[in-house]
Amino acid sequence: MAILPIRIYPDPVLRVHCQQVEEFDGELEKLAADMIETMHAAPGIGLAAPQVGVDTRLAVVDVSVGEIEQELHVLINPELLEAHGQIVDVEGCLSIPEITDKVTRPEKIRVRARDLAGKSFELEVEKLVARAICHEIDHLNGVLFVDRLTGLRRERAKRKLKRLSRQPEIAV
Repeated sequence: MAILPIRIYPDPVLRVHCQQVEEFDGELEKLAADMIETMHAAPGIGLAAPQVGVDTRLAVVDVSVGEIEQELHVLINPELLEAHGQIVDVEGCLSIPEITDKVTRPEKIRVRARDLAGKSFELEVEKLVARAICHEIDHLNGVLFVDRLTGLRRERAKRKLKRLSRQPEIAV
């Protein structure tokens, strides 16, 4: 396993609508393992393939940051099936350092995805896990959490992003 460099805004790969995974092989398993190691080392609670420069619909989420094995979710080709309720909380992103803000997300979701063997499964989660999965699915669609901000919060984030885009890119 290896810790991969995390792509930082304004890297264009962060705006890509990622390709569906068609081959479930050792290469995909290695990418997932490397992403898990990278996420835990950051430390973060989620990581999507474009954040490590790969145009693939693969995300990993672990709100325990490696402490509880059952909290680790590997989601391949995830799709949101249902969303219920709303909750507002502060979000940040490993690819957008220095910016955090309040984002509205569903309180509870049901998602369908595939595992590393290609087997389809459904997952019902709530609160922080639901937030993290929604955040990572957004990444797979080229959407950043700052795109979900409104009003003055959005304007403030735009100014910060503009400042970040003038800085040289540094991989974390």
